[in-house]
Amino acid sequence: MKQCTHADALPHPEPEALNETCPECLAEGMHPVQLRLCLSCGHVGCCDSSPGRHATEHHKESGHPVMRTFEPGEEWRWCFVDHVLV
Repeated sequence: MKQCTHADALPHPEPEALNETCPECLAEGMHPVQLRLCLSCGHVGCCDSSPGRHATEHHKESGHPVMRTFEPGEEWRWCFVDHVLV
């Protein structure tokens, strides 16, 4: 089974969210579908079901490997590099 090779390097505690919603969606006049929190820097971006796919774009631009859901009641994390749940 494939595992995330980046989880051990994540900051503890995790970073504070820089925004309450996706700032790129707001700037572009779009509504984010689901929010994701970058666990390297605290950037909040929308998921791949949103037109902007800003969480993935943040990963591509920054190289930050792991995000977690920023939705109430959800706990999962995703590693963009290893393509696995963390």
